[in-house]
Amino acid sequence: MNNINLNDAKILVTGGAGFIGSHLVKRLLSCEAGLIVSLDNMNDYYDVNLKRWRLDQIQNPSHKFVQGSIADKELVTKLFNEYKFDIVVNLAAQAGVRYSITNPDAYIESNIIGFYNILEACRNFPVKHLVYASSSSVYGGNKKIPFSVDDKVDNPVSLYAATKKSDELLAHAYSHLYSIPSTGLRFFTVYGPAGRPDMFYYSATEKLCRGENIRIFNYGNMKRDFTYIDDIIEGVVRVIAGVPENNYAIYNIGGGQPENLLDFIATLQEELVNAKLLPPDYDFDSHRELVGMQPGDVPLTYADSTALERDFGFRPSIGIREGLRNFVQWYAEYSRRNY
Repeated sequence: MNNINLNDAKILVTGGAGFIGSHLVKRLLSCEAGLIVSLDNMNDYYDVNLKRWRLDQIQNPSHKFVQGSIADKELVTKLFNEYKFDIVVNLAAQAGVRYSITNPDAYIESNIIGFYNILEACRNFPVKHLVYASSSSVYGGNKKIPFSVDDKVDNPVSLYAATKKSDELLAHAYSHLYSIPSTGLRFFTVYGPAGRPDMFYYSATEKLCRGENIRIFNYGNMKRDFTYIDDIIEGVVRVIAGVPENNYAIYNIGGGQPENLLDFIATLQEELVNAKLLPPDYDFDSHRELVGMQPGDVPLTYADSTALERDFGFRPSIGIREGLRNFVQWYAEYSRRNY
């Protein structure tokens, strides 16, 4: 594996105002990378004010933010031509399994056409390493656990998953044809401060604080390999600096410890009380609604991250108690300022 020195590197981060993207830019700034350009279309899939808040946290002379879409080929080409990037981290994507059922066009535009534009730009303006976000959703209805990068992933159960698997195939073809070093990262249920409001832990927090009911899918019979944002970023930064020997690699980034959804919810509720966002006598049971499985969803995710540990000496380790406490503390401060 060839290593890249991040000092003085010119790095493009797409989805820079997003949850993972903004955290990554912040971390890269601390690594003293030469120049970080982030690109984000600032769409209204969720509250744009949160995206603006994230951008405020990463203002720095070494960071240039560009508003625009990776689906805009002319803009992407212009940026690559101007900056001659060393590293590209493609995190821009239309996220969400359930949203893909009712809004498929957004997924084709961003996750397929947009990623194709990134690949074409990497071909025409060669980079040292392309790292891109895939997803645990590519495992679909796989029964074998834990999910390994060596498993077949030919049975996606959502359009979102199908687009992410398509990205992996496109990257493989471009790596083979044009010698573009590329690494795909299958993220497992990322959570933490400044996260996405459409994710369960965040939306449940908002609803409970408003006295509304939360819907618990599959009657609570769900397990998720929740992965705290700091663990995700540590893994991404290590991968960025390590170019795969054969120009192509895929890694899982997940804690490898699936948590029962009801236990996760109970921990969240305890932390909401500890942070005094909810009173100790809050009647949580009366605010729960157990419902069936949603289309496109799966009952279990479980990462085998041994390849990541083998090649980069890292395995996610932050548990849900610490992770949810950090999220709730952030949410308490953020909501006081913005609501």
